[in-house]
Amino acid sequence: MKKALFIISIYISCTSLKAQDFLPAFDLFSKNKTSYVTLKDGTKLEGEIADLDRKKGNIEEITIKTADKKKHKLKPIEIKEAYLPVSNWEKVADMHSAMFNVKTYSGEIDMDHISKGYAYFLSTEVQIKKEKVVLLMQVVNPGFSNKIIVYHDPTASETTSFGFAGVTVVGGDDKSYYVQIGNETAFKLKKKDYEDSFSTLYKDCPDVITKYKKAHEWIDFSYHVYECTTGKAPELNKK
Repeated sequence: MKKALFIISIYISCTSLKAQDFLPAFDLFSKNKTSYVTLKDGTKLEGEIADLDRKKGNIEEITIKTADKKKHKLKPIEIKEAYLPVSNWEKVADMHSAMFNVKTYSGEIDMDHISKGYAYFLSTEVQIKKEKVVLLMQVVNPGFSNKIIVYHDPTASETTSFGFAGVTVVGGDDKSYYVQIGNETAFKLKKKDYEDSFSTLYKDCPDVITKYKKAHEWIDFSYHVYECTTGKAPELNKK
């Protein structure tokens, strides 16, 4: 128990997320807390996760058991959005870094859920090589996503990381994310392609292009998205 608390304290002290930072990605979800799922037909489901299947890191199917004991097996194509409760010590992440109640194309995000340790997922069309598929993906910028939505890439590796007792405490910057501009199909954006993609990414934010055209490092990706969305300069906090 003491070791777990020590790990958590290291995590909190080393994680100084600001409002414009991307939220961390989560892989473990509680089966004992309520999940909130909205289907594309408008149906809202509240219940515990009975099962969760993945393929190549992405959620392939999720089963929600509602209060009437009925199990609902759902594919990403059936889901509009979902709030899944983060499991174990990961829930102590500083979710307050996203406490901006901003609308996205899917409706107004419940930031209260996120502040209580929920990961927010959207079902979206994604370009995978030459194929377009519908995936349920975690939004890492829920508080500033009404222009550009950034999704966790479950296959992305990190530039650096710091670990303790076999647990990754502070991760480096992911080398890739999936990005959706407006209602367009999401695509994978890699660290090595950020400079060449800069003008396309911020085509609706000419001020951002002008301001950062000579200095737009990958480490500041979240700051650029934040400023594009809100029009406010970020509080720089280089990781």
